[in-house]
Amino acid sequence: MIDLRSLLAGGILLLAAGAASAQDAAAPAEASATPPVLPTVTATLTLTLDATSDIERRTVVYQCDNGDGFRVQYINAAPNFLAIVPVEGETHIFATTLSASGARYVSGPYEWWDTGDEATLRDLRSGEDEPPLATCLAAGNAP
Repeated sequence: MIDLRSLLAGGILLLAAGAASAQDAAAPAEASATPPVLPTVTATLTLTLDATSDIERRTVVYQCDNGDGFRVQYINAAPNFLAIVPVEGETHIFATTLSASGARYVSGPYEWWDTGDEATLRDLRSGEDEPPLATCLAAGNAP
């Protein structure tokens, strides 16, 4: 004869197993839900530099061989020399590095090298034989 306690315990186990299966079936649907859209954030950066001389800030407008034109801001605050250059729709802050001639600036994988009124923008991840992203002339000297 089946004991009432055994029957009741078996029923509880069946109910628990059914509830666990229902939760397992619902879990994949929750995991595949679309992630929430995060708001766009804008920020302002203030940079304070201790300079050994006066700080010079100048803007140069360049016209490039690919038809693009853009402004580059140069900040000279010895011993820090920076160039703010737009690259692929984003503003990049370039810092000077060693060069044989002219002023060579780098920001992540990009190189901005100006010699007089000419400048080139390169992606350093490209091969040495690859053409630069842009070859530019200061607007006052562009043809």
